[in-house]
Amino acid sequence: MAIHFSVNQQEVEVSPGEEEMPLLWFLREKLRLTGSKFGCGIGQCGACTVHINGTAVRSCLLPVGQLQGSQIRTIEGLAPTGQLHPVQQAWLDQDVPQCGYCQAGQIMAAVSLLERINQPTDQQISDNMTNICRCGTYTRIRKAIRQAAEAHAEKPVTEA
Repeated sequence: MAIHFSVNQQEVEVSPGEEEMPLLWFLREKLRLTGSKFGCGIGQCGACTVHINGTAVRSCLLPVGQLQGSQIRTIEGLAPTGQLHPVQQAWLDQDVPQCGYCQAGQIMAAVSLLERINQPTDQQISDNMTNICRCGTYTRIRKAIRQAAEAHAEKPVTEA
């Protein structure tokens, strides 16, 4: 039986026999969404971080067979209208990327953090940002998260 879930609000189907394929490889090889990167393959580095039903998850170990009915969001899905997500804009403003390899995963982890805690403390940032950056841009990452949080706080509240 085929597995169905959505990726960036597009319905996808996993063919029978592919249920054990890790989500990362399904995204990269089948859907050609190459923003999520392979880093360590053991769920430690976070270069492969995506959102599953709103939660940041390392996609390199998760078989697609476990995703029936799930909603997946990748780095490519953060700016569907073409306007950068506030975290992406903060990343550019703070000149976060050095080599850039881990940055999609870092951004996805930061977005997840800010969706749960809109004004995180430094300790909350440290506790939640567990992705590894081999270039050591952690200070700039923290600044970008603070900038995105401030931008969110300054946004006018609109009534429905």
